Amino acid sequence: MNLAPQWVPLLRDNGFEAVHWSEIGDARAPDSEIMQWARDNQAVVFTHDLDFGILLAHTQAGRPSVIQLRVQNVAPANLGLTVVAVLAEHREALEAGALVTVDAGRSRVRILPIGNAGKSE
Repeated sequence: MNLAPQWVPLLRDNGFEAVHWSEIGDARAPDSEIMQWARDNQAVVFTHDLDFGILLAHTQAGRPSVIQLRVQNVAPANLGLTVVAVLAEHREALEAGALVTVDAGRSRVRILPIGNAGKSE
């Protein structure tokens, strides 16, 4: 809910399945409900909320994968091409279970569950 629905057509136009939580769930749903839906549907959570990465660390979960944006301007017009490139570059890791962080011109990948595997850049 913290990223604009305008991300959906941008991702779809670039070959990625995408749905905004507002289309499928309650806007007030707890993060744990969103994570469970993503796990059940083999989806990746795309967010600007760092709580999802914290949930992965605390639960030692191997799924779902999460992409978190750590930048101020999260508008698709500003960051769209970067996110599409990161998705393509880290597709295999995301399919296997990963936390991908995108910030100031770089991305970091942590293989899930966090704490059991190394970090790559």
